[in-house]
Amino acid sequence: MTSTRVAAIDCGTNSIRLLVADVDAAGNLTELDRRMEVVRLGQGVDRTGELAPEALERTLAATRGYAAAIEAAGAQRVRFVATSATRDARNRDAFFDGVRDALGVDVEVISGHEEAQLSFRGATGAVAENHAGPFLVVDLGGGSTELVLGTSTVDASVSMDIGSVRMTERHLHGDPPSAGEIEEARADVRAHLDDAARVVPLGKTATLVGLAGSITTVTAHALGLTEYLRERVNQAELPVETVLESCAAFLAAPRAERTAMGFLHPGRVDVIAAGALVWSEVILRVAADVRTAGGSLTHVVTSEYDILDGIALSMG
Repeated sequence: MTSTRVAAIDCGTNSIRLLVADVDAAGNLTELDRRMEVVRLGQGVDRTGELAPEALERTLAATRGYAAAIEAAGAQRVRFVATSATRDARNRDAFFDGVRDALGVDVEVISGHEEAQLSFRGATGAVAENHAGPFLVVDLGGGSTELVLGTSTVDASVSMDIGSVRMTERHLHGDPPSAGEIEEARADVRAHLDDAARVVPLGKTATLVGLAGSITTVTAHALGLTEYLRERVNQAELPVETVLESCAAFLAAPRAERTAMGFLHPGRVDVIAAGALVWSEVILRVAADVRTAGGSLTHVVTSEYDILDGIALSMG
């Protein structure tokens, strides 16, 4: 079957990621190269409304490195998608120009709705083989978190302006965060979830699926890993109580303790507590709404396949 070699780049608030893959006419994806760099493009955006010059340079340097890899792989199609941080920045044209110079393609600043659609497509393919829908896919990024409900297609979705970087900069300043900071952050997340629940019926969830770095890191902790093993994290199904315990552990751990965790990427050390807090609040709210609807949520599933895979599949 004929396939197309594609290169997908997902540039978020905290990290920039590349996937080079062959996609055939049936929608099957064969991964050739997958990379991630923490560049913190969204540094200070919540406060200033602009991309910081040093954050912009880090991101463009990574983009130039990806451009070399894409050329070497002989990709036929390239798609560069930017999400939360770029949507919020007044000076994003400087970013657009730099990416165009490096890659020869335009940046696509997608809406929260399209971000949700791509995340759902990327995540649910493998999960659906072993779990029942409806699926609630939670894509927890640095600047925003998407909630997407559906089975074979998306029924409802919402994007919330809460994420690991944004919540760290807003609330969690202590080492470790103080009880007051944590309570303020929880109240912020709960207010966003109240609004989200008016759009997405969380109580219909049969399988809760978590994506992206904060959630995969929490999963690695819950699995007791000493180093990050993607094959162990992908499709891991864990009891709700176990995941919540790991979230609490990150909130209680000082920076030195987090730094010593072999599975934790250095670029996430300062924001993982906020990511874990957001994830714990989402789990608690979904479980409560499922109970109210007469069901029971006992486990959560983690997927290593996410928006990056959805972007690649969209070019096949």
